[in-house]
Amino acid sequence: MTEAAKPASNTPTEGRTERPEGPLRTGWTTGACATAATKAALTALITGEFPDPVTIRLPRGEEPAFALAFETLGEGYAMAGIVKDAGDDPDVTHGATVIASVRPLPPGSGIRFAAGDGVGTVTRPGLPIPVGEAAINPVPRSMMSAEVMALCSEHGLTGDVEISISIPGGDEIARQTWNPRLGIVGGLSILGTTGVVHPFSCAAWIHSIHRGIDVARAEGITHVLGATGSTSEKAAQQLHGLPDGALLDMGDFAGGLLKYLRAHPIPRLTIAGGFAKMAKLAQGALDLHSSRSQIDNNFFLSLPCMEKLEQYVRNRIQSANTAMEVLEIANENGIDLAAPIAEGARRTAIETLRGAPVEVDVVVTDRRGKIIGRAS
Repeated sequence: MTEAAKPASNTPTEGRTERPEGPLRTGWTTGACATAATKAALTALITGEFPDPVTIRLPRGEEPAFALAFETLGEGYAMAGIVKDAGDDPDVTHGATVIASVRPLPPGSGIRFAAGDGVGTVTRPGLPIPVGEAAINPVPRSMMSAEVMALCSEHGLTGDVEISISIPGGDEIARQTWNPRLGIVGGLSILGTTGVVHPFSCAAWIHSIHRGIDVARAEGITHVLGATGSTSEKAAQQLHGLPDGALLDMGDFAGGLLKYLRAHPIPRLTIAGGFAKMAKLAQGALDLHSSRSQIDNNFFLSLPCMEKLEQYVRNRIQSANTAMEVLEIANENGIDLAAPIAEGARRTAIETLRGAPVEVDVVVTDRRGKIIGRAS
């Protein structure tokens, strides 16, 4: 799970499809599809043969196989395409073809990523990818790089390649996402932190949170952790030395976690998340998903630590594209903004618990997992 104010997302900005009957089917992220296409194309470039299906390794160890829908081997390049299956998730990229084009680069060039047709380019600050770069998020880049290095090592080659990802029709599809508001132009983002799309179902997700609390109580665990994503979860787990059994898959559903703990308390709760998600919680939002709660930049300006800012700085904050951009502006002006956000998030949590015997602390992390704010 990404931890940004309004993350580039392939979930529609308006409306949702009806929940299918029966068990929900998981799917694959654009990042997983791009990684599989990259591995297939590079394999063909090296060996002259496309693996079909092509198997990759996801960050959590799964090894799914993908059938190729498109393949081309030319002079000095290879291309492979995979049709994205989002499972039962209402993902606008379901059925889109994710194509990777791979070509060798001069020794020492390393791995370079490029945006092909239908994949966006970052034009505004505040996102995890620098301005001017292809909108291919860090985890998909890492997944593709790992496959490239493994293949090149196997064949005694240097990993100097350019990977260009394209999604035909992606520019049009992207208009249904947050990308235009975020300044990602020209198409979609290549996303995913686990490679797996879990079908969007509030009831199913919240049910799993409840079951996690039930198990923790049954095992006598007295300190649990609810995090918005894997990066903040890892940081908070290491901070407190918590066992895996103490980890609750909170995700965006802070309200679902807190309300259940109100009736089924555990002595101590740590809530961890990226700056933007915790800012939403500090504002009073209990559902932190980008389609159901938004950051209000006026909220940041209302905080006491921001009162003495000069007007031109306040104007910059008012027009900032993301919460991370607000944080960067605050840092530039010597303001510790993460600490009051942590305090505000803790206050919202305590108010939601309504006197339940649960001690709460909040951990705020940056995108790399560094703890930048705490409240306890």
